[in-house]
Amino acid sequence: MTTTSLPRILFVGAVEEGRRCLEALLKQGEQFAGFVTLDAALASVTSGWVPFDDLAAAHGVPLITVRNLNTPENVARIGELQPDLILVVGWTRLLGTELLRMPPLGAVGFHASLLPHYRGRAPVNWALINGERETGNTMFFLDEGVDTGDVIDQRRIAILDEDDCASLYRKVADSAVDMLLEHLPRLKAGTAPRAAQDEGQATVMPRRRPEDGLIDWSRDTRSLFNWVRALTHPYPGAFTFHNGRRLSVWRAAEAAPDPVTGAVPGRVFVGDDEQVHVATGNGLLRLDRLQWEDEEEQPGKALAGLDGAVLSGRPS
Repeated sequence: MTTTSLPRILFVGAVEEGRRCLEALLKQGEQFAGFVTLDAALASVTSGWVPFDDLAAAHGVPLITVRNLNTPENVARIGELQPDLILVVGWTRLLGTELLRMPPLGAVGFHASLLPHYRGRAPVNWALINGERETGNTMFFLDEGVDTGDVIDQRRIAILDEDDCASLYRKVADSAVDMLLEHLPRLKAGTAPRAAQDEGQATVMPRRRPEDGLIDWSRDTRSLFNWVRALTHPYPGAFTFHNGRRLSVWRAAEAAPDPVTGAVPGRVFVGDDEQVHVATGNGLLRLDRLQWEDEEEQPGKALAGLDGAVLSGRPS
C-alpha cells in the first residue's frame, strides 16, 4: 500500500449509480488516485451515461477516458496511479487479470441483482421483463468471471407496479451508496466480509440490443406492460410499426383484463375519452406516452386518429 494516510482509490464508472457513489465518497473526503470513464464516442451510445469530468476538475483528480480499459496502454496508465483499491460502479465491461491483481486491497464492484441470480447483462431490465416482484443489489469482489466473485453485502429491493427501469435503477443506486459507505472502512482496512456464491443457484442473462425491443402484440397484457416499463428511458424503448413507420411506446398501463371480442392483437381502440388502447393476446394495453420515429415524444391520445388500425411487429 502507498504511504499516504488514506488508501488511494481508483474509481471506474459511467452511469448515474456510479456518479452518486462517487459524489458520496468525495463528500466524506476520500482520497482518489484517479477516475476512469468512457470516452466521448462510446459514451454517446451508452444508455444512461453521465459525465464525470466536472467532478474530476472540481477535485483535482486525474480523469482517464477509455474505450477499452484493458489495453496495455491503459493498464500502464492505471499502474502509474498506484491505486490501493479499485471501485467499479456502473460499468458493464470486465476488468482484465492485470488490473484485478494490481490493487493490494482488491477490486470491488456492484451488480443490480441478488447474485448469483441474474448474472450478466441488463439485470434490472430482465427482472422487469420476467415479472419479478423483487430484485436487489450485490456488492462483491471482482474476479476473472462474470459476476462470480465473493459477496460483501446485498440489499433486497421490492419491484412495485409503478416502477420502471429508471425508478428501479434509482433504488439500486440508493442501495449502492448505502453499502459502499457502510463497508468502505473495512475495505480500506482489508477486513471486509466475503462469502462465496452458490454456483448451483446461478442464472446468467444474455445481452440485450435495441432491436430486441420489438413488441409482440399477441402476448398477454401483463407481459406487454412489463415489456414497456423494462425498456423505457434511458433505454432505447419498446416499439411497433404502422405502415412502415416505427412507433416507440415509452409508457403504458394494463387496461381490460379480459379479451375484447373479435379484436386482433395490435388493433387500436379509441374510447370516448380519447384514451388509446391496443388489443393484446388477452385484453387491452393503454398507451400513455409514445413517439413516432423522427418526431417528438407525445401523449398516447395523439394516436387517436388510428382508431381501428392494426399495429404490426414488422416494418412493412
